[in-house]
Amino acid sequence: MQIPNQMFLKEVYGETEKSSARFESLAQNYKKYYHSSEMEFFSAPGRTEIVGNHTDHNGGKVIAASISMDTIGAAFPNHSNLVEIISEGYDKKVVIDITEVDKVPKNHGTVSLVAGMIKAVQEFGFQISGFRAYISTEVISSAGVSSSASFEMLICSMINYFFNEGKMDYASYAKIGQYAENHFWDKASGLMDQMACAVGGAVLLDFSEDVAYEKVDFGFEDFGYRLVIVNTGKGHADLSQEYSDVPAEMKEIAARLGVSRLCETNMESLMEKLPEILEECENDRGILRAFHFFTENDRVNQAAEAIGRGEGEKLLKILDESGRSSWELLQNCCSLANYKEQKITLYLALTEFFLKKAGRGCCRVHGGGFAGVIMSIIAQEDVEEYVNYLSEYVSRENIYPLNIRKYGAIHLEK
Repeated sequence: MQIPNQMFLKEVYGETEKSSARFESLAQNYKKYYHSSEMEFFSAPGRTEIVGNHTDHNGGKVIAASISMDTIGAAFPNHSNLVEIISEGYDKKVVIDITEVDKVPKNHGTVSLVAGMIKAVQEFGFQISGFRAYISTEVISSAGVSSSASFEMLICSMINYFFNEGKMDYASYAKIGQYAENHFWDKASGLMDQMACAVGGAVLLDFSEDVAYEKVDFGFEDFGYRLVIVNTGKGHADLSQEYSDVPAEMKEIAARLGVSRLCETNMESLMEKLPEILEECENDRGILRAFHFFTENDRVNQAAEAIGRGEGEKLLKILDESGRSSWELLQNCCSLANYKEQKITLYLALTEFFLKKAGRGCCRVHGGGFAGVIMSIIAQEDVEEYVNYLSEYVSRENIYPLNIRKYGAIHLEK
């Protein structure tokens, strides 16, 4: 039974022992459930958002990157109209007839998400036919590293490879995932998660006009630091309203400035009209979130410049400011619906105690926020001590020293 080429595994994962074992298990399970040894292999990473917190949905800029956690799949066409997907750890097999996708109920988990993707592929003019897939993931679920986008981009890479001769670009991947979440999950997601998972490496994303991106040659190790993701132990699957309120409130302020998204105006216009808005608007939080958008967009530009100049300490200062803005202005570090549960702010505080003693590094909320994950940038020589320190308060298996992964959603050669 073939698995991906060892040299290619080394290139993607930086090792071959663990990755080979994962793909061998994947292949065995595919054969067990589908009774076939004919399969191709695919991988799509999770993502980290470096700076640009909650700006994409209002046409802002983001620096994001794929990470060394991924979702992998074995798949092959089944010469029918059925899409069949088995996800490791889930009892229910997803089976969808692509000719009857509109009959699939919405907001019913994975089956709805896959149906939305199939619908989007058809709507966007791409080809799709039936296929079988067996999928396994190490991307943390419901914790801000985009397990859903990783899954979506994996499925897109399969559809592109089998049925579209590689003609689907990354923006199409992202829009297919977004369409599924918006229309079949009622989740008001932007395109940032999908683009970061699809493209690979670090990318500067600009959502002001459709979606534009450019690669950024960057890794925290370039500056002597390591990315550490901490799952605080609280998922965010029940916080859809909290997430949806962020873009809605920003767009409410944009409308008061005569535009549809904040990217179409600026801080100066907001400050000029602020007395009038304060008199008419009862949503102070919306104003604070608009302040965050404008200052955060500026920070993305500053961060890109710092990376280009190799100014690591300046970059960390910008990321620290970004995290504080998320905490104070954007207010996505805890849920008001469950205000006593504040795992993100608790572990940010604990990390800041460590960083103050170390005299270097920074931390911030990671991703959508409200619950889930924090991101710490720790000096490489301090990582082991940080993991030991934090494991006194959260289980060690929830602390993940990671690297930025070079590859996005890909087919792995055999």
